[in-house]
Amino acid sequence: MIRDLVTANRSYRGFDPSRKVTREELTEFVECARLTPSGANRQPLRYYLAWEKEQTEKIQPLTRWGAALPERHLPDADKLPPAFIVICAETLWAPNPAACQKEVGIAAQTILLAATEAGLGGLMIANFQADALARALELPEHLVPQLVLAIGRPAEKVVLTEAEPGGSLNYYRDEQDVHYVPKRPLRDLLIN
Repeated sequence: MIRDLVTANRSYRGFDPSRKVTREELTEFVECARLTPSGANRQPLRYYLAWEKEQTEKIQPLTRWGAALPERHLPDADKLPPAFIVICAETLWAPNPAACQKEVGIAAQTILLAATEAGLGGLMIANFQADALARALELPEHLVPQLVLAIGRPAEKVVLTEAEPGGSLNYYRDEQDVHYVPKRPLRDLLIN
């Protein structure tokens, strides 16, 4: 079951705007993340939930998507995500936000797996304007945005392929706008 969830949990860059995401759904995804391990049990993360159009319209323009497809300007205007979760470091609890990056990764993956299990999908967005985002969301100074998650029902097809030896790992799209993601073969990852 976990392998099926991991395989289905892709980086989606297009969402069905007719499927809204509720605060209750986002809260449940964060509840799953809340239960994950944390170094020294510091639990240094806080979460900004955005599910209303007024909120999502503040976040979207401060993000950059699909760096390997610069000609595309993703997401397409008709496939914007209906929700976001902004993962923030709580500097009152953990003064050095860089020290909580493993928690950010664990929380983000957990949230996206929970979203996948609920029939949704998402995208981890590390390319965003952190200072502008903090201002737009009126975050207190002690909350520092670390990662933005777009959440919604995927409106695109993503296909995993096996990377050729020495081949490119860049994702790409074909003429039908199918998104392909090359993955290194398992034999290339194992040391022994």
